[in-house]
Amino acid sequence: QRQLVESGGGLVQPGGSLRLSCAASGFTLKYYSIGWFRQAPGKEREGVSTISGSSMRTHYMDSVKGRFTISIDNAKTTVFLEMNSLKPEDTAVYYCAVGTGDPELLLHPANQGNLELWGRGTQVTVSS
Repeated sequence: QRQLVESGGGLVQPGGSLRLSCAASGFTLKYYSIGWFRQAPGKEREGVSTISGSSMRTHYMDSVKGRFTISIDNAKTTVFLEMNSLKPEDTAVYYCAVGTGDPELLLHPANQGNLELWGRGTQVTVSS
């Protein structure tokens, strides 16, 4: 049984912080690219950040650079997204997914067909 489960979402004020977790069970993340994606109502899904489970190389969409940090634990079972200086436009359901190929390319919708397993998502709401 292969699963991804997101947690850590919630309601925060602008400028606040949250840490999201993506826990994998039934498999190792070592040989995957792992990404965080988000979708707000009425908008297309965006690739937020990706990390390679092998090289540890990270990538970010432009609007979160300097504010968000993606990381993976030493056991290669959990990926985190530390979100700082949150803005209302960060409000969305955040999903974790794994796939193959270049993690940088997986940020873009045209390449997300290589994502083979998704979590169910966690809601992030940034509001005063």
